[in-house]
Amino acid sequence: MYLTDGRPAPATSGTPGGRRTRRIRRAGAAVPSTVLVLGTVSLITDISSEMVTAVLPLYLVAELGLSPLGFGVLDGIYNGVSALVRLVGGRLSDRGGGGGHKAVAAVGYGLSALCKPLLLMVHSLPLIGAVLAVDRTGKGLRTAPRDAMISLAAEPAVRGRAFGVHRAMDTAGALCGPLVAFVLLRVAAEGYDAVFTVSFCVAVLGVVVLLLFVPRRVPAEAAAETDVERAPATPRTPVRALLKRPEVRRLTGCAVLLGLTTVSDSFLYLTLQRRLELPTGWFPLLPLGTAAAFLLLAVPLGAVADRIGRRRLFLCGHLALLCAYGLLLVPTAGGTALVGAVLGLHGAFYAATDGVLAAATADAVPEDARGSGLAVVQTGQTAARFVCSLAFGAAWTAWGDRTAVLTAALGLALAASLSALLLRRAVPATAPNSPSEQAR
Repeated sequence: MYLTDGRPAPATSGTPGGRRTRRIRRAGAAVPSTVLVLGTVSLITDISSEMVTAVLPLYLVAELGLSPLGFGVLDGIYNGVSALVRLVGGRLSDRGGGGGHKAVAAVGYGLSALCKPLLLMVHSLPLIGAVLAVDRTGKGLRTAPRDAMISLAAEPAVRGRAFGVHRAMDTAGALCGPLVAFVLLRVAAEGYDAVFTVSFCVAVLGVVVLLLFVPRRVPAEAAAETDVERAPATPRTPVRALLKRPEVRRLTGCAVLLGLTTVSDSFLYLTLQRRLELPTGWFPLLPLGTAAAFLLLAVPLGAVADRIGRRRLFLCGHLALLCAYGLLLVPTAGGTALVGAVLGLHGAFYAATDGVLAAATADAVPEDARGSGLAVVQTGQTAARFVCSLAFGAAWTAWGDRTAVLTAALGLALAASLSALLLRRAVPATAPNSPSEQAR
């Protein structure tokens, strides 16, 4: 990887380079309105989804009596099924042109909204798994088109900051969702039913905002400023064509390696709850620590990624997760401080990786295949996390939570080392002083 001081090459105001410099500086002053509206949609939707996510582990394990292995299967479905449809969503959105991104994203948001009331009607493992699979299908359909719209609306040199703003707004919803779930569990006679019903109503509001306020076509002028080769991916074999790009191949490989050792949020919270013997009514508050740290760090770390390199910060984020695993293995004396430290590191991990990986991927793929390129990398990461959920649930059932966490920590240390070697071999496609290279 190559780093620069972040300053564009000097250019007179009358030259194309001077006009480019002025556009980049203007981009740093304000976030595009499309990013803000998409952030609002994600904020509303995350309130809905995190209300369910906050209570789902406890609902399945304590209320329905699932074993850790059974929960691992459902958690793997919840986090992994979207991997099967992300490529479809990305490809369909690219084929539909600028308007295709919004249309596919709207279908995805709508599917997830419809699944919320269905959780009230199912109580067996197969039916719950089917509902969660449909919900994650919606998640898989919408993620790549949404990130494509963000990347097309933002200047390349500040793309990390734009994704950071979006992720911060998204995380504000993640912060509110568990609070709403906590209140409903304490005041409603049928707490879980109330959580699922309110979640559905909020999700519908998010779909309405998307349809009314997100423009059908996102301007592509920002994407035109990047120096990435703009040859379109081969229509008949989009995945193969994209993976022929060394940058996409390396990013996908690293996302898979690191995803294989990324323990899901639900298992991390269950580990904390069981080790500290927290009352079940307080369980929905655990995601708040992660969300608060994510909210505070998403924008500044996005800006840091624009300056020091997005791939480098992506690796540093996984080191924060490794530290969180380490803290889970220490004695629980002073348990409250331990919870705060683990959740803070967990939030820092997301702030340094989630939007940063999307920004790094957008740098590596052409504008006319942006949705597909994002989907390729995200699919590899999500599929790997699906495998990790299954493996971690099996390890917990067989060996206990402590040994399972230790195994994940050792695996993450190895995966981070291999990823650092892989990314170090990356060769920049542009001169170090070009704006796109500064954004790396």
